[in-house]
Amino acid sequence: MHLAYLRDYHEALVIELARTAPTIERGTVAEATGLTPQAVSKVLARLVEDGVIATAGVRRPALGKPAAVYRLVPESRWAVGAHVSRRTLRLVLVDLAGQVRASAVSPLPADFTPAQLLGELTAGVAALAGDHAPIGVGIGMIGPLDQARGTVRGAHRLRHWDDVPLAALATEALGLPVVLDKDVTAGVTAEAWRRGASFGDAALVMVESGLGAGLWLGGAVHRGAHTNAGEFGHSVVQLDGPPCVCGRRGCLEAVHDRAGDPAVAAAVLGTGVVNLLQTLDLGHVVLAGADLLRHGEIYRAAVAEAVRTQVPRADWLTVEVSLTGLGTDAIAAGAAMQVLNARYGLPAR
Repeated sequence: MHLAYLRDYHEALVIELARTAPTIERGTVAEATGLTPQAVSKVLARLVEDGVIATAGVRRPALGKPAAVYRLVPESRWAVGAHVSRRTLRLVLVDLAGQVRASAVSPLPADFTPAQLLGELTAGVAALAGDHAPIGVGIGMIGPLDQARGTVRGAHRLRHWDDVPLAALATEALGLPVVLDKDVTAGVTAEAWRRGASFGDAALVMVESGLGAGLWLGGAVHRGAHTNAGEFGHSVVQLDGPPCVCGRRGCLEAVHDRAGDPAVAAAVLGTGVVNLLQTLDLGHVVLAGADLLRHGEIYRAAVAEAVRTQVPRADWLTVEVSLTGLGTDAIAAGAAMQVLNARYGLPAR
């Protein structure tokens, strides 16, 4: 195994511990990671030199030698996250702990072009970052898209977005590394950061001028064979239903959008969520999106009721249904966290 991989991996293990605990020390890191105390000392020294962690005093046990204590330095690294919807561009500034420190939202022109988005993005990132130097920018974008290539493959309801290499264009415009992902995938990443190891098999369901689901399976994001998983809104629930923007009829998104009344729309979504649960056996469903959150409690109650009444053996196949704790920042925050993961998270194995 390559030495650089091992160094990155070991550093990521320590950063992950420091991000989830108020303080860490050599012995507890060695116990949690399986590294030798000598290896932990070297990793801690490198991270202190990089300014990512800092000493935070000494713990003096009743027996044994005093132990140096360390803490994460959240303000040592910054990332910007962007959420591109059909109406707005939302930006957030996130620190190394994954906390949103600032946010801004600006309207986008109707049926905006790539050039118009890049102009808004460039100005917005400069204004939001200010004196902070972000290590990169994450973009949560409407699908379908090819995440591996950084290309938008015909975003639904946007005429000018057929095979647009957005990641490359944004990298050139911003002069920063750019990570592009589907909006819902970025959103579920944010929830996983906040919720920890118990968030093993879950979905973030978003309603915001469209309907999709970000999937977190087996403790990791699931993008699928073509990195386009999450087109949940384009599963058919009514064979003779209304036409959908994707070209089919009776898609969940089309039936939901035709419902009109929030309570009826929420009930439609609840049925779709039960279909998803029957397919994937999830433990958590998080509801998000500006359109949904305007009627958040109506949606949460309707989805929870659908789970309780439509899932066979709901007493055993229990599912936690909740609203995102990040509000309308969820997608942008998750996109920023993906940037931090790319440098300070566990490398792909």
